[in-house]
Amino acid sequence: MAIDCVSSIASMPHHLKDDSKDEQKHLVFDASVLKYQSRIPQQFIWPDDEKPCANAPELQVPLIDLERFLSGDPVAAMEASRLVSEACQRHGFFLVVNHGVDATLVADAHRYMDNFFELPLCEKQRAQRKVGEHCGYASSFTGRFSSKLPWKETLSFRYSAQRNASTMVEDYLVNKMGDEFRHFGMVYQSYCEAMSKLSLGIMELLAISLGVGRAHFREFFEENDSIMRLNYYPPCQKPDLTLGTGPHCDP
Repeated sequence: MAIDCVSSIASMPHHLKDDSKDEQKHLVFDASVLKYQSRIPQQFIWPDDEKPCANAPELQVPLIDLERFLSGDPVAAMEASRLVSEACQRHGFFLVVNHGVDATLVADAHRYMDNFFELPLCEKQRAQRKVGEHCGYASSFTGRFSSKLPWKETLSFRYSAQRNASTMVEDYLVNKMGDEFRHFGMVYQSYCEAMSKLSLGIMELLAISLGVGRAHFREFFEENDSIMRLNYYPPCQKPDLTLGTGPHCDP
């Protein structure tokens, strides 16, 4: 549902009326307005039994240094795979350091993400995700659900590791947002390439930890297609009532 900047802000007081039907009819997730609201619309309030436990125990997540593994050190590969195996059997999480992804590229990716989500709503909606599609801008799934809405915005785009798709991300963002987003697209094209390369290395670690050939999983994903999703969780005046992302499972 596309709307202009003025109407989205001007209609905001109607969202806060007691009439729930009127609230649902006009509900728009405009982060630039909602982040200042002390009264949270009912659709964004989550039941207590679905909120995170405040006293949940901290996970002991291993820190895995990939530098020697990526350089081809067989001893480092065995030690890293052992840590990965333990983590996957216990809870499924581990952290990696010295992964080889350029720090400047990571910083640029964060900066361009912030710049996008700080745009006025009508500007972000130039990339509005259409019903049934996986790519584009979406704000809190207001068009899909009527309650327990997440307090977030997303921007998603497709990446392919195939050789003939070397400008896929750049082309998509320029097509949706205009030529001023060309460098944004170039940054995320490079970022996706770096993440794809890193993920293939981690696939090798998983294979070693399971006792199969190092390239066992890599062969399935070398020319992968994937979705890059940027999640933005705006400030909230009453964060104890909302969730950035609710309970879910990924395919």
